[in-house]
Amino acid sequence: MAAQRRQLHLGAFLQGVGHHLAAWRHPQVEPRNALRFEHFKQLAITAERGKFDAIFFADSLGVPDGPPELLARGLLPSYLEPLTKLAAIAGVTERIGLIATVSTTYLPPFHLARKFASLDQLSNGRTGWNLVTSGTDWEAQNFNLESQIPHAERYRYAREYVDVVKGLWDGWGDDALRFDKQGGIVFDPAKLHRLNHHGERFRVRGPLVAERPVQCYPVIVQAGSSEDGQALAAATAEVVFTAQQTLEEARRFYSGLKGQLAQHGRSADSLKIMPGVLPIIGQSEQEAQKKYEQLQQLIDPVLGLGLLNAFLGKIDLSQYPLDGPVPEFPVTQGWQSRQQLFVDLARRENLTLRQLYQRVSGARGHRIVVGTAASVADQLEDWFVNEAADGFNILPPTLPHGLDEFVAGVIPELQRRGLFRTEYTGSTLRQHLGLARPRNQFE
Repeated sequence: MAAQRRQLHLGAFLQGVGHHLAAWRHPQVEPRNALRFEHFKQLAITAERGKFDAIFFADSLGVPDGPPELLARGLLPSYLEPLTKLAAIAGVTERIGLIATVSTTYLPPFHLARKFASLDQLSNGRTGWNLVTSGTDWEAQNFNLESQIPHAERYRYAREYVDVVKGLWDGWGDDALRFDKQGGIVFDPAKLHRLNHHGERFRVRGPLVAERPVQCYPVIVQAGSSEDGQALAAATAEVVFTAQQTLEEARRFYSGLKGQLAQHGRSADSLKIMPGVLPIIGQSEQEAQKKYEQLQQLIDPVLGLGLLNAFLGKIDLSQYPLDGPVPEFPVTQGWQSRQQLFVDLARRENLTLRQLYQRVSGARGHRIVVGTAASVADQLEDWFVNEAADGFNILPPTLPHGLDEFVAGVIPELQRRGLFRTEYTGSTLRQHLGLARPRNQFE
């Protein structure tokens, strides 16, 4: 029997009314949808119709630094908290995975383990946790700190945090609950496991006051691409969301990260690497380019420069000419891998500050592909077959239109090529991704 052809994985990254910095100003977009559950409900239903592996919600734990006059030019002042939102979406969908960002720095591991265990039960095994460590002072200042914890320290704590969370998820055996009315036994006492973790940062007794998750562990996702982030991913992550601009960069990252798995006793297939892609789709190449240019023209230059300032850290770019070269700047304790991506892009293409913010305002450093549904599919297939990706995290430029166009055009093209499912064959997120169900470490 011939081996089944490898297929790619797709996540739908649903952010507000679209990922492009100027999405909210687009004439087809209703900005208030970013605060409405009905908007996200319909997006989830659309993504499930397209057979996406999962939808994904990011999160932020504060309002960025900056004068209110600048923030007012583009900052939406409210996020619907992602786990609350996913709990509601779980009730109106059946198969699609549900991934949310939660920081290891600002939520005790017991709370996180319990919330995801509950959501995994409510959704019948469809959840994933996007592990971040948070990288800004303005988030730290909402949690009794003056500045963020240093980069390496955050990631060291995150490793211990994951160990604690997994131990809590393993606190009950799969078949612990008996409800034996005749014998008067609710659960098998041999299936109760107290964690009693005493580590560098955490002391946690356990077990959870929650049944073991359907998937045993919700799928663990990570987005850090720095050296510390890759080390954490190789040890703990099952999906990595990443950002690369070129095929060569993506292949290097893919092989480098997969090459670290063996030292943790893991196979290459136990980790799915899914770069972010922002697709601009038209009926013709010319129409797609016109759509892209329309969005680019809506970028507020002050906000574009503010975006660079937010990512590049402690450097005031307003003192440099917009049409001059990107200045040298120190790598900070924040988004190290994204800072490096920006500077590499600027140096490789000899970009000015204006050109750099124009390039990254669409997708915050993720790759932008512009073309017909067929040519977008061509570019995804090229990275997939050349071992630069196991799939992609799709960032619609505007919502709902960008997601509608991808589902109507690109998904059928990928299906015709045998690269993507035509129906779900499993019911859990682990099954969609081809990931094994973990064993209980205490049994």
